[in-house]
Amino acid sequence: MTFPAHRPRRLRATPAMRRLVAETRLHPAELILPMFVREGIDDPVPVSSMPGVVQHSLDSFRRALHEAAEAGIGGVMLFGVPEEKDAVGSGATDEFGILNVATRLAAAEVGDALVVQTDLCLDEFTDHGHCGVLDPEGRIDNDATLVRYREMGLAQAAAGSAMLGLSGMMDGQVAAVRDALDGAGFSDTAILGYAAKYASAFYGPFREAVGSSLQGDRKTYQQDPANRREGLHEAALDLGEGADVVMVKPAMSFLDVLADVAAMSDVPVWAYQVSGEYAMVEAAAANGWIDRERAIIESIIGIRRAGADAVLTYWGVEAAAMLKEGKA
Repeated sequence: MTFPAHRPRRLRATPAMRRLVAETRLHPAELILPMFVREGIDDPVPVSSMPGVVQHSLDSFRRALHEAAEAGIGGVMLFGVPEEKDAVGSGATDEFGILNVATRLAAAEVGDALVVQTDLCLDEFTDHGHCGVLDPEGRIDNDATLVRYREMGLAQAAAGSAMLGLSGMMDGQVAAVRDALDGAGFSDTAILGYAAKYASAFYGPFREAVGSSLQGDRKTYQQDPANRREGLHEAALDLGEGADVVMVKPAMSFLDVLADVAAMSDVPVWAYQVSGEYAMVEAAAANGWIDRERAIIESIIGIRRAGADAVLTYWGVEAAAMLKEGKA
């Protein structure tokens, strides 16, 4: 009988050995928590399709910010849910609009402990639910939208956002916002370019979370899930326009794109573990089909292993607690 000459199992024999030789590690500082802040409410409102996630009131938002800071995560990504919407998303640039109010609060409360980031996109603020303004034929007007993005970037930077998350997938958005920021003296405000953002089925629960008014779909500006090389092309464009960080979204369905972008990028690469990914694990765990905590950590490790330097995840604070408890 011939016995194996190579025995990789030696390095899996004990928890201590597995921990010592682990190739990918997680740290709370690599986690970013998306948060929803809703105008006109006194108490948080649960998001039914995302168990454990809420639309925050300003009071609950303040408490959650401090919880996030105490957990040691890297940052928060803020989304506003306004009471009123219009065709051009006026609330996005209103000094007293919910997102800018929430940004000022976050910067004041935890700006030294967390990187306060803001979603720079019009979809939460438009009555048609698209990420830009529409032309007379009802199509997205790319360049008119860039004008609004410039205005939105200035409003968010003035409110104290440390990093603007450009998620609208308009051509030239990074260059346009960078130019506006630098021209107004906000050269220290960083840009996160959602470089490879796909028109995904896994955004469904998010649309409940932001009270989306979307009519139609976003396939003319978000990427086709069939395309891999296009993700690299989009990332290269954002890098050339001066993005400080680039993003791949969603994470789970596009780990190949994430690995491609990580291999070519000379700036940090992040990935967004989106609402549908979160909801699927929560639903399966609620039915007793999977080990919830193991699935959470494994899913985030998979994203890190594919090349993400940081992960936006709705489990940010909970996952950080698991890491501190030695569960990963």
